[in-house]
Amino acid sequence: MVCIACLLPLFLVPIVNILPLLFDFIMGKIYRLLGWEYRKPERAPPACPYKPAAKLENNSKVSDR
Repeated sequence: MVCIACLLPLFLVPIVNILPLLFDFIMGKIYRLLGWEYRKPERAPPACPYKPAAKLENNSKVSDR
């Protein structure tokens, strides 16, 4: 058997991801009732949480003879 607390993240992630879409949908309906135009705000694109490793530049030059 699997504990319920272990399954909780599986259900929370999709719910949290849909909240901005649900908010925009509800605000659009409210604005339409009032006769206004609701424009969705610009959202920042998703960013990778892992930063790439810093590149080390090798400035040592080997002379060919």
